[in-house]
Amino acid sequence: MRFKSTTGLAAIVTAAALALTGCGSSSGNGGGSTSSDGKVDGTGKTLSVLVNVSSQYPEQQKQWQSDIAAKFKAETGADVKFETFASANDELTRIQTSVVSGQGPDVYSLGTTFTPTAFATKAFVTLSDDDWKKVGGKDRFNPATLGISGPDKDHLAGIPFVSRPFVMAYNKDLLAAAGIDKPATNWDDLAAQAKKLTKDGTYGIATGYKDSFDPWKFIWAMSVQAGNPLVDGSKLKMDDPTVKKAYETYFGWLTNDKVVDPASVGWSNSNAVAAFASGKAGYLMMTTSSSIPTLDKSAVAGKYEYALMPTIAPGETQSKSDGDAASILSGDNLVVADYSKQKDLAFAYIKLITSKDEQLNYQKVFGDLPANAEALATLTDAKLKPLADAAAKSKATPFTGAWGDIQLGLLNVTVQSIPDLAAGKVDESALDTRIKDAQNKGQASLDRASKG
Repeated sequence: MRFKSTTGLAAIVTAAALALTGCGSSSGNGGGSTSSDGKVDGTGKTLSVLVNVSSQYPEQQKQWQSDIAAKFKAETGADVKFETFASANDELTRIQTSVVSGQGPDVYSLGTTFTPTAFATKAFVTLSDDDWKKVGGKDRFNPATLGISGPDKDHLAGIPFVSRPFVMAYNKDLLAAAGIDKPATNWDDLAAQAKKLTKDGTYGIATGYKDSFDPWKFIWAMSVQAGNPLVDGSKLKMDDPTVKKAYETYFGWLTNDKVVDPASVGWSNSNAVAAFASGKAGYLMMTTSSSIPTLDKSAVAGKYEYALMPTIAPGETQSKSDGDAASILSGDNLVVADYSKQKDLAFAYIKLITSKDEQLNYQKVFGDLPANAEALATLTDAKLKPLADAAAKSKATPFTGAWGDIQLGLLNVTVQSIPDLAAGKVDESALDTRIKDAQNKGQASLDRASKG
């Protein structure tokens, strides 16, 4: 899988957005008339919504989209057209294309870490009090989910859709059989436990090195836990020794420790979930509650639990982070394009899918935690407690328009290392070169974002 270089993309997007100033207001009506009771009449209109394609639940996603479209049609008279992106690179490219052209989807469902890049373009609605009222009020949402919706509480663009804190799952039976009484809380102990769990075709860890989204999150977590925030003011610190140590640890599960299936070099996250679900791994790393629907219907049903991922960096005895950094502040945010002429319809759609009932239905189908505070409060499944803990101990990625480039730079180091991983060894000098290249390109993007 190859990813195009995205260095400078955020700057290009920002410049294009500024050139388009005047193409749309910060809010305003459009896409149908609004009655005195707040109902929007969108008869004859079509709302375009961009979402991430679900590789884990593709058929369920198609059914959900069909059901929501029918409900939205009954409520507003308008149709919904769904468009999809399949990778982080595709996600950023779609933002760029729409901003440059001044047309495209009306509503974007973006991973939280891309919200800063979207905000920096000035091409998406910064929400007014009236806008919040149109989606049911700001107090409809769990306050923690608003943590990366904008640069501060008065300038928010992202409306929380779902919360997706990252944890690890573990097979209780396999850990007990290996004499492990509790999950590891630091990365070094995790590797040691994984070695005990690896035998007879079963591996200690299930993870996907070729996943389009997750690999960089391991590097971010280990680096931040070691006291390196990656972005320190106007400086990028990707060339810090903690970053190299993180890659060596992550790659080392395959090349040195031999605790992951060699096939995982070509796996996505869904492949890792499937391996764990079949009982062939002690730990499933970097997963979320979205794995529940699969695991509860698998060979490990009733035999697995979730736990916080390690919060102590490799080679350390305690976390050096300001906070545990158990997970990135993760989930999906909904943003409305400023160029959209259907903003009222867009807000009506968002109000529908963030309602209590629809959020609980989405959680039942896909496992993601509701951003709706009332819906979240109704969930009592004990399995969810570690996820709630992870959410409370999550740390936001830096709010800079350059983060999209930086994130993809971190991911690209893994992408470029795939052939080496497949061969069983990552050359140290090659790793140094890849990190240095990512550092230089990321710093250039950060410099442009800082000037903007």
